[in-house]
Amino acid sequence: MNLEKELTAFDAGDLSTAYHILGAHRQGDVWCFRVWAPNAKAIHVVGDFNFWNTTDLPMQPIGHGVWEAVSEFAKVGQAYKYCVTQASGRQVMKADPYGYQMTPLPDTSSVLCDLDTYHWGDGVYRRTAARRKMLSRPVNIYEVHLGSWKRHEDGSFLSYGELAEQLVPYVKDMGYTHIELLPIAEHPFTPSWGYQVTGYYAPTHRYGKPQELMQLVDACHQAGIGVILDWVPAHFPKDEYGLYEFDGTCQYEVSDPMMREHPDWGTRIFDYGKGGVCSFLTSNVVFWLNKYHIDGIRVDAVASMLYLDYNRPNYRPNKYGGRENLEAIAFLQKMNQAAFAANKSVMMIAEESTTFPNVTKPAYDGGLGFLFKWNMGWMNDLLKYMEQDPVYRKYEHNKLTFQLTYAFSENFILPLSHDEVVHGKKSLIGRMPGDYNQKFNNLRAFFAYMMTEPGKKLNFMGSEFGQFIEWDYRQGLDWLLLDYDRHRQMQKFTHDLNHFYLHHPQLWENDQNWEGFRWINPDDGDNSILSYCRMDKQGRELVVLCNFTPVYREHYRLGLKRPGTYDPIFCTDREEYGGYNTFVPSAQTQKIPANGMNNSAEFVLPGMSVTIFQRRVKTNKKPKLDEER
Repeated sequence: MNLEKELTAFDAGDLSTAYHILGAHRQGDVWCFRVWAPNAKAIHVVGDFNFWNTTDLPMQPIGHGVWEAVSEFAKVGQAYKYCVTQASGRQVMKADPYGYQMTPLPDTSSVLCDLDTYHWGDGVYRRTAARRKMLSRPVNIYEVHLGSWKRHEDGSFLSYGELAEQLVPYVKDMGYTHIELLPIAEHPFTPSWGYQVTGYYAPTHRYGKPQELMQLVDACHQAGIGVILDWVPAHFPKDEYGLYEFDGTCQYEVSDPMMREHPDWGTRIFDYGKGGVCSFLTSNVVFWLNKYHIDGIRVDAVASMLYLDYNRPNYRPNKYGGRENLEAIAFLQKMNQAAFAANKSVMMIAEESTTFPNVTKPAYDGGLGFLFKWNMGWMNDLLKYMEQDPVYRKYEHNKLTFQLTYAFSENFILPLSHDEVVHGKKSLIGRMPGDYNQKFNNLRAFFAYMMTEPGKKLNFMGSEFGQFIEWDYRQGLDWLLLDYDRHRQMQKFTHDLNHFYLHHPQLWENDQNWEGFRWINPDDGDNSILSYCRMDKQGRELVVLCNFTPVYREHYRLGLKRPGTYDPIFCTDREEYGGYNTFVPSAQTQKIPANGMNNSAEFVLPGMSVTIFQRRVKTNKKPKLDEER
C-alpha cells in the first residue's frame, strides 16, 4: 500500500497501523516526521537537532491534513516537539501524538526512538498462545500498579527491568496466569494512576525506557504469564502539550461545547465520528499488540463512551433521538475487529458497568466484539453481602444467587480491582466483618467462593496477603505484614487456591455456559449456605459447599447426581491457612432422596468456610490436594 492509499484509509478511519506512517521514523540516514493537524496554519519541527529553532525545519502539507518534514541531523535519543501555528496565529509547542518515548517530567518533549532494536525471546510462548482459546482456559489475573507494588528503600520506583526480576517470579509462584497493568502510557499527573494520557504510544518514563518495558513483557512470556494493558480511549486531559485542541480547534475532541467534556473528570472526550481519531485509537491498540507483544487490552470506562447522557444532566441525543453514542459503538466494533485481525487470541476486555447488550458478541451478530466483560454487578453484590455481619446475611441471600440468572449472558471476568480498595472503601480485608481472625476467615471464604464461581478472575495486588490499609499509589505494598502469621497464612492460602484453580479444569473449561455449573441447593438462605457443582468437558465434577456463617454444620444433607464416596480436597478452614482445622470427613451417599436427586450424603461444614469435594474414583492412588489431571 502506498502512502496516498494509507492516508486515504487513515482519513476514513480504516487504518489500523497509522503509527507506521505518522510520528517520527528513521529512513536510512534521515528522520521523517509526519503529524496530522488539518487546521494548522503552519508547523515546524523543533528539537535538540536544530537547537529548538522555531523557524527552522518547516513542515509541508502532503494531503489529508497531514504535514511532513525530513531532518538529516536528527539522532536517536534526541528530544523534539511540533511548534504548531494555529489558525489564530498563536504558536503552541506540542508533543508528538505518535511519539514512542517522552522525556522525564517536568519536560514534556517526545524522544526519537527506534523500537526495533530489542531482540525478543518469547517466540515459543507466542506460538503457543496463538493456538489458545481463552474462553476455555484458566484466567486468573493479578492487577498491578507498577509504581506501588514495591519500591526501593528510598521510596524510588522499581524499574521495568527490576520488576522483571522481582514481580514476574512472584506472580508465577503465586499461580496467577496474567498480569494486568494499570495504564502505563505516558501521563503527566501521577495521582491519575495513568488514566489521563498524554502519550498514547509512549510508555511512561517513570520506570525506564521502552526497551525495558519490552524486557518486562518478555520475562512474563518466558514465565508463561500473559500481559494485559489498561487502555483509555474515552477521554484525555487538557494539558496544552498533549492532544488538547491540537491544531487550535477541537481536532481530537468533540467540538460541541455541551458534549466535549466529562463533567466529573474535567477531561476532553474523543470524537469517534472523525476518521483520523478512530485510526489514531485503533492503531494504538494494534501498536501495543504488535510492538510490545501485549496479550490483552482492558478498555476503561466503556459505559461513558456508549451513552451520550453519561453522568450529565443535559445531552445532545443521537440522530434517532436516543441516548446511545452511535459513533462510539461503531468505533468499538471496528477497533475490536482490528485487534483480532492483529492477534486472533487477544483478550479484548470491556470495563462496562451497565446492562448494554451483547458486549461480548461479535459485531456481525450485533455485538460490540469484546471477548470479555467485567462483571460489575457481581462485584457490587458480593462486596455488599460479605460486608454484612453473618447474622444478617440470610436477608441478603439473593445477592449470592442473582448473578447466576445472567452469568452466561456475556463472557464475564469477576473483578476485585483497584477501584474497590481506594477512596474510603477500605481494603478487602478491612471490609470483612468481625474481629481480627474472623476477617481472615471471611476473606478466605470469599476468595474460594469467587474462584469456584463461573467466570474468569481478577484480584488487585496486596489483597492476596490481606493488606489492611487502602491502596496508596504513593508507596509500596505493606510487605512487612508477611512477618505476621495471619498475613503469611493468607498468602499461603491464596497461593494454594490459585494452583488448585489451575489444576482443576472443572473451574474454567465450561465457564461460559450451564454445562459447567449445576446448582445443588441455592435456596438455603436461612443457613447462608450455597451448594453447587462445577464440571469440566469430560463431565468430571467438583462439589462446592459454601458456609457463610461461623456456625458448624455436622449433618448437612445434600442430593448428589452420582452415588459414591466424596472426599474433601480443599478447605479454607485448614490450620496452615489460619483456620480452625475442623475435621472434615469423606461423605458416602445413601439412597435417600434430596434436592431432586435419588442419592444424598451428609456433609460436615466448618464454620465460615468453603469446602470442595470430589467423587472418589477407583484407583490405587490416594486423593491428593491439587492433583493435576
